[in-house]
Amino acid sequence: MAELMPGRKKVLKWLNKHLSKVKRNTFLLIISITVFSCSGTLSKKETELFTEKGNLIVKKTAEELSGTLTAKMKDGGIPMAVEYCNIAALPLTSEISEIEHVSIKRTSLKIRNPQNSPNEEEIEVMNMFLSMINKSKAPKPVVKLDESGKPHYYAPILIDAKCLMCHGTLDRELSKKADSIIKTYYPKDLATGFKEGDLRGIWSISLP
Repeated sequence: MAELMPGRKKVLKWLNKHLSKVKRNTFLLIISITVFSCSGTLSKKETELFTEKGNLIVKKTAEELSGTLTAKMKDGGIPMAVEYCNIAALPLTSEISEIEHVSIKRTSLKIRNPQNSPNEEEIEVMNMFLSMINKSKAPKPVVKLDESGKPHYYAPILIDAKCLMCHGTLDRELSKKADSIIKTYYPKDLATGFKEGDLRGIWSISLP
């Protein structure tokens, strides 16, 4: 442990030589935050590590949300599912944010809950994803440094067939009854009119 680590490339080389994969990834994340953030850019390796971290958080949160939502839909249909989203979605993401020491947000250009309104950076990322979809390119997660120099992870949320019961076109996939129930909880709802494969929104995660 007496070897010196003067410089970014030498640090990475030293870590690759001395640490296991799991420990190396953890150390690289810490170093990315404490040593490299002042550079104003992320290396390819750092981007990969933060993307992996974001992907894992999204997977964990999405599985928790969709699993419970599916169960509510099965037990009580759209009324119970919408009630769950209204009451539990934000608290759940806050709980996982606290556990993971991050800040998790889901937002959209067509929001349902006003508390999920996008900021300028999120709007820019969503427009970038939309541009990719319009060119028949699959949008993938991206990591950028925010104004404070911290890494921020963004990932697309795409509409699949089962989403259309609550987010589809009125009188087609979305019934008037379902729309009425949704409007009870979200009077200013804008999150309808989607079709399968559309960009529903994004995961926006501020990493430590």
